Order: sequence, then structure tokens, then C-alpha cells
Amino acid sequence: PNLAEAHFYIGNIFHIQGQLGKAVKAFNKTIELDPTHTDASISLSVILNDIGRYEEAQKVFEKANAKVKVEGVQDPHINRKFSLKHFEIAEMYFSYNRYEEALSEYNKAYGLNPENLEVRVKIAKTYAKKGYVAKAFEELRKLKSEHPKYVVARTALGLLHYSKGNTLEAQSEWQQALSNDPGNEELLMYLNLSKGATETNLVTN
Repeated sequence: PNLAEAHFYIGNIFHIQGQLGKAVKAFNKTIELDPTHTDASISLSVILNDIGRYEEAQKVFEKANAKVKVEGVQDPHINRKFSLKHFEIAEMYFSYNRYEEALSEYNKAYGLNPENLEVRVKIAKTYAKKGYVAKAFEELRKLKSEHPKYVVARTALGLLHYSKGNTLEAQSEWQQALSNDPGNEELLMYLNLSKGATETNLVTN
């Protein structure tokens, strides 16, 4: 009954089964037995956030985050969990047009998990929302250069071009993205819409 790790694994099982109330109790018990159990704190924070207990979730997360900063925990699994939490917070800030805070959280998320390429796309979109279009282009071009087959980056770059009236450049990005993902309906839709716009411009001119 006093083995923290056992309660932690029980919490994970309850979490997988969707029994969130029991999972919360198990993770709380884990932390009670071992206040240094960072993984349990992160798991608890994620569940509390999911069930709408945001203030509790934030307190648990901040306490665990402070501990990691002091002790310098470098476990990739734990870092990915922290990264996910920062990403969730960033998404919330973004949805309320609080772009400065969103950008800060996205950067934290990326720093903890550089393998999450979606975060870099979100960073670029946030730059664009803040009016830093050149920085948005720079971020997406760099990402495209490093990961030329990452369709999401090319799609976003095409949309940014299109929003600035660069229809041909947008079409070029979408065509290249489509060569990596031929069945992508989103890309086909963008291409069809942009071709319609191009034809309209040609007729008008």
C-alpha cells in the first residue's frame, strides 16, 4: 500500500479505461507517497485539465514544472508530457487571441519536444496573426527546407502566400505537397479554389 509506483501504474490503467475519477485518486496517492514523482504530477495535471478543473491542473503543473527546472530532469518521456501541456495552454491562449502568451507557450512546447513539427507550424501562424508575416514565412520556409516531405508545412506556406495574393507561389507549394500526399482532399480543394481565383483575375485583367 505504500509503494508509490504501484499506485502510479494503477492510475495509468484507470486513465486508459476512462475511469478518470479513480485515476485522479491513484495519482494523488502516488504524489502523497512520493512528492517527487514528476510523471504522476503531469498525468494528474492533464486529467484535471481534461475534466475542466483548470485551476487545480495549473497548480499541479506549475509545481511539477518548478521541480523539473530545479532538478533538471531530462527524461524524454517526461519532457514530451510537459511539451504537450505547454501546447494545450498555447492553444487556449491562441483561441482567445492572446498571441504573445501563445507564442511563449508554443516555444516552450517545441523546446521540450523538437520532434513535434506541428508546433513550428503553429509558431508561424501565431507570427502571422501578430502581423510578423516575414517571420512566419521564414519559419515555414526553414521547416520546409529541413523536412521537405512534411505536407503540413507546405500547406501552411501555400495558405500564407495565398493570403498575401501570391496565388502562383501558393499553387506551387500545394502542388509539391500533393506529390507527397496525392489523395489529400484539403490540398485539392485549395488548388481548385485558387485556380478559380486565377482564372477570374485573368478574365478581369
